[in-house]
Amino acid sequence: MPIQAPVERRLDGVMAELRRIIVSDFEMIDEVNDVLLRMRGKFFRPTLLLLVNEVGGTPHPDAVPLAAVVELVHLATLVHDDAVDHSVLRRGMPTVNHLWSHQVAVITGDYLYSRSVMELARLGRLDAIRALARASNEMSVGELRQLTSHDALDFTEEDYNRLITSKTASLMGAACEIGALVGAQQWREPFRRFGEALGMAFQVADDLLDYEGSEAVTGKPVGHDLRERKVTLPLVEALRVVGGSEEDRIRNFFTLLDPTDDEIGEIVGIVREAGGLEYARERARHYARQAEAALDEIGAEGAAMDALRASIDYAVERSR
Repeated sequence: MPIQAPVERRLDGVMAELRRIIVSDFEMIDEVNDVLLRMRGKFFRPTLLLLVNEVGGTPHPDAVPLAAVVELVHLATLVHDDAVDHSVLRRGMPTVNHLWSHQVAVITGDYLYSRSVMELARLGRLDAIRALARASNEMSVGELRQLTSHDALDFTEEDYNRLITSKTASLMGAACEIGALVGAQQWREPFRRFGEALGMAFQVADDLLDYEGSEAVTGKPVGHDLRERKVTLPLVEALRVVGGSEEDRIRNFFTLLDPTDDEIGEIVGIVREAGGLEYARERARHYARQAEAALDEIGAEGAAMDALRASIDYAVERSR
């Protein structure tokens, strides 16, 4: 990603730190970790942390291992999510639960969390522990809210916003806050708000990709959320405006045990005609404007700030 250019060398250090932190003398853990590192994403959260840390010309050596910890927490949530959802693919590769078992996946996620805590303790960064502990707790509560929702089709936009605040925005906010904690501490609060708003925009755009993206971009089959009976913002908006036979077709779809691609395509068409995609796209832009406002409040300049502004476009425009 072009936004990574100002911190490209430090990102190489993040990968080295990841390998150091999760190494084990237990062969099976090393095998699982090797799979996880091959399916890692684009290091978006570590990139944000390091870019924030560059602002003001105050980069700190602790930022690199802290960026690795943030990525480990993110990986742990993905492993647990795949186990909960019984997903077989992640970024085009077999998931841990598919290669081994759901039990192994759960314990692997726990292992990544515990290694993250050990690294934070080694660094002695109590402020970073507070930020990541808060985000991890919010992510866990968000997942429990989703799991205990009795009727997915009663999911409101308020419910959706609460979920993605926990699921995505909390960790991106923590990543940006930690970057400032070991950098320009006077901007800790606006950078946290920037990360949270960016996370909201990112997740809304990500949910749009399930309706109009490609597997090469998302790393998961298109229509995955619908196949897993997950109600995201495009469908929430469609359910608000449709009625009669279209609402009946949506509700019937959610009773199907194994929907076909054609049945998924039918729901996508209903959502598109109801304006659900455009509504979600505008909400992503709304959060993008909030992220821009937070950066305007900081008012710094330089390559890192330019990249942070570009990250807003990256987060939103992936769906186009």
